[in-house]
Amino acid sequence: QTQLVESGGGLVQAGGSLRLSCTASTNIFGGGTMAWYRQAPGNQREFAAGMYPNGLTKYSDSVKGRFSISRNRAGNMMFLEMNSLKAEDTAVYYCKAVTPWGDIWGQGTQVTVSS
Repeated sequence: QTQLVESGGGLVQAGGSLRLSCTASTNIFGGGTMAWYRQAPGNQREFAAGMYPNGLTKYSDSVKGRFSISRNRAGNMMFLEMNSLKAEDTAVYYCKAVTPWGDIWGQGTQVTVSS
């Protein structure tokens, strides 16, 4: 079964940038739907960004214009470029791959934005 591993999280000052990566053990991102979610302390996990097989992207209103989702040509990595970070972006970020057999999640990476 495909496994997903996020990386790139850390501590950054407000206004700064981070780039998250999600590495898959297969090229699962090559032709499927993929997404980034996040979960802040005390909150439910929420959708942040998604990319569909045709390349179209979708963003939540809270990150639109600041975050950008992408994938590599090989289809085994996806990224989340995060700019103009705010304290309210602090959360654990998870990547997800949608498959006909169900969703696959990574274990998450912590992003902390200091104000």
